[in-house]
Amino acid sequence: MGGPGDPPEGTPEGGPGGAEDEYRSVVFDESFVRAARLQEFSAKERMTDHAPAVRRRPPLHRGLTRQVLILVVLIAIAFGTAIYMGIRHPSGSSSARRPAESLRTTVIPLAPQGKVPGAADAESLYARSPAAPFDTGAEGIPLPASHGTAHFSDSQVVTALSTVKDYIVRSSLYPEVLTGREVRPARALVDSEQLDQFDQSFDHPAADGRHAPTGWVVRIDPARARLADDRIRVSGSLRATEADSATLEVTADHTFVYALRPTGASSGAPASLFTVRRAVTFHVDRDDLRTHQVQLIASYVQAGPLACAEDSAAYLRPLLAGQTARSGGPAGTNPYETDSAPALCGTLATAAQPKT
Repeated sequence: MGGPGDPPEGTPEGGPGGAEDEYRSVVFDESFVRAARLQEFSAKERMTDHAPAVRRRPPLHRGLTRQVLILVVLIAIAFGTAIYMGIRHPSGSSSARRPAESLRTTVIPLAPQGKVPGAADAESLYARSPAAPFDTGAEGIPLPASHGTAHFSDSQVVTALSTVKDYIVRSSLYPEVLTGREVRPARALVDSEQLDQFDQSFDHPAADGRHAPTGWVVRIDPARARLADDRIRVSGSLRATEADSATLEVTADHTFVYALRPTGASSGAPASLFTVRRAVTFHVDRDDLRTHQVQLIASYVQAGPLACAEDSAAYLRPLLAGQTARSGGPAGTNPYETDSAPALCGTLATAAQPKT
């Protein structure tokens, strides 16, 4: 039989009795009551006219404020750590790269001993000169067998060598560059940090070891001579090593032999040979590998036959067939030999000229 408060049939299944059992474990303690958003008015307060049965209590912010404060502190710590790590370990971006060096140039004129040999046929001149076994054009600048270094892969070394070769071809073999009509083919491959020096060299040439256009490119005075044969003879080598963990150093040492005639002369006028040896040191860093550019660090040029009194900074002004010049410095300087190094001006060795 049910209790006084129970229905006669007992508590129905699923009725309030079951709900009471379900919520029996819930304890409405004092803290729970204080935290309630709605609070019933007291009996005295409800006696006031028009007083509602309950009032809304202001929310408690203490717990939320503490959580926000902890979150702000954590964000500040994370932000400070990021700044500290950025200072201690800067990224390898282009903004942190080492500044490019300025190019140092040396141009040595080589004066002929006696008259400059000439012939109507450029091919016969080549055949009688040390350039006879040389290859023609870019074929004379082969890429060497190469391997990766401690900090650069095989493909990066090949890219550096290929870019340097491209610069050598553009600056020594392009007819428009040789004759002084254009500089853009070579300029496009110069690292952006060296462009101011490059442009100043061509805008205001100076024999100061820094601003000689003939240190950047082979540049023959168009008022003096023109090519008698586009098939320029070339021989030399390329070599790549590490300058440091971030930079490859490529050394290019090549001898170029040009067949020339006087400007304005007919094709039947005697031709002569003009020899230029270029030893250029390049740096290629990771940004240069990406942009296909190079940094020129040192350029050492021997060229002849030239007159020692001529200014060779802006243009190379060759002596042509039948012309002579006063002797220069050390006798017998041969641009075909790697150990020839006159100080300011040399004398072109007889062995460097075509046989008569």
